[in-house]
Amino acid sequence: MLRRGEISLPPLSFRLLEQTPSSKKIEAFDAFLEATWGTNTVKFAVQCKSISTPKAFQFSLYWFKVASTQKDIQPLIIFPYLNESQLKELERENFNGIDLCGNGYISVPGKFSVFRGGQKNRFTSSAPIKNVYRNNSSMVARAFLSTSRYDSVQSVFNEVNSKNLLVKKWDEKPMSLSTVSKVLSNLEEDLIISRKENIQLLQMDKILENLSDNYTPPEIKNRIRFKVPNDIQRFLSNQSKESKMPIISTGIAAVAKYAVMQRGDIFSVYCPDIGVILKSPLVDKNNRFPNLEVLETKDETVYFDSRYIDDFYWASPVQSYLELMAGDKRDKETADQIQLFIQEELGAMNT
Repeated sequence: MLRRGEISLPPLSFRLLEQTPSSKKIEAFDAFLEATWGTNTVKFAVQCKSISTPKAFQFSLYWFKVASTQKDIQPLIIFPYLNESQLKELERENFNGIDLCGNGYISVPGKFSVFRGGQKNRFTSSAPIKNVYRNNSSMVARAFLSTSRYDSVQSVFNEVNSKNLLVKKWDEKPMSLSTVSKVLSNLEEDLIISRKENIQLLQMDKILENLSDNYTPPEIKNRIRFKVPNDIQRFLSNQSKESKMPIISTGIAAVAKYAVMQRGDIFSVYCPDIGVILKSPLVDKNNRFPNLEVLETKDETVYFDSRYIDDFYWASPVQSYLELMAGDKRDKETADQIQLFIQEELGAMNT
């Protein structure tokens, strides 16, 4: 891309130097280039990085601090992509870095200073698990919001599958150990967890933020409203026991278990087979005033880490948080309460 002139940071122009300086101090560099603005030209010794994960970026900052070059050559790192916070960190540390998307920070005293951001990432990850904060792989991240420390990958594997209600009660296939291991590697790259002496959560707020930013509502196969006896939870509990099918409240329906919020007139639940409930003679499908809404889904995340309270399964605090964060301003304010609940529960469980 340098040779073809495809790396840009206006008003700077770059030229790859075919003849590289010979010095033992700069043998670790991948390339050498000139950056020009008007009459000012600066030579750079370049290191190229294949990934821009938080962990890789932090290692690069350490490299800047120990990098040694000739007096007239500046160190520069080229990343696939630099986000706004990474650019600001480069600026704070006064380190030179650009990406392949048109973002970057370069400052050489007495020569020039350029800061450019806002260009979109053209090089998203091509790893087998593209987003560990979405779909089933997000259950590994969620597991750290109930237990912040694990002894081994096997311990995380056991926890993830034991908290999956569809695995326990509906014969869903457990998540594989290899998948858990791959997700943990991604979480470590994102500096969400540490894997030194044990596997330890580092950033609770960040893991919630990432889960929320990447949350997609479950795929609903069927959605039906009808009237059942007024003791809805007992009716559903009996249905669950008789059919051996997991029935769990939605996150919104469970909010009152973790925060102060008035619930609507209709109680909403998830289940993997709505037909099982419809077979009950107590169901009145034609009543004009339904009190129960059933959402048929086999999305494992909504069943994950459910809470068995008063003979009924309630969606986890994390599921409630995510559903609220996808709502309006009032919902998001209630989500703040649940975030505090998760924080306090996590602290109590790990004391």
